[in-house]
Amino acid sequence: MSFTQILEEVAKHPTKLVEVTGGEPLSHPGTVVLTDELLSQGYTVLVETSGAFDISSLDSRVHKIMDLKCPGSGEDEKNRYENLAHLTGRDEIKFVVQDRKDYEWAKSAIQKYELERRVEHQTLRAILVSPVWGKIDLEKLSRWILEDGIQVRFQLQVHKIIWGPEVKGV
Repeated sequence: MSFTQILEEVAKHPTKLVEVTGGEPLSHPGTVVLTDELLSQGYTVLVETSGAFDISSLDSRVHKIMDLKCPGSGEDEKNRYENLAHLTGRDEIKFVVQDRKDYEWAKSAIQKYELERRVEHQTLRAILVSPVWGKIDLEKLSRWILEDGIQVRFQLQVHKIIWGPEVKGV
């Protein structure tokens, strides 16, 4: 899809909220230009990123939802911890956990990097813990969060619930 086609498609919908995601949006050189154009047209823009690319070039008005990859993902070496300095109270950090080891790693990272302070909202928990689809018992993960009292939002991949885990591009 071309830049113009993306903007035309967005304009067809009445919402003024746009989330740029799918694969890794920051791996595409036009993403910053796209988000800047959407902002200039009055949209609220969210960018969901793996955290493996530099986020500093995103306009400060963009809401960043950045992963910190847990060890179970096999991608934790790609975490760009320097990105943490570019997060604000409008942003979110997401951990996708597949087991107790990942959960404990996330809990430790929250404390080590003072993540609650970095993305502190007045009324919203901006640290997300999401289960790897089909890999971890949801009730068990919920119980760990409640027992430990960590200040996070438990997040499910709603698109997988609605359309099924095998459907791509929704």
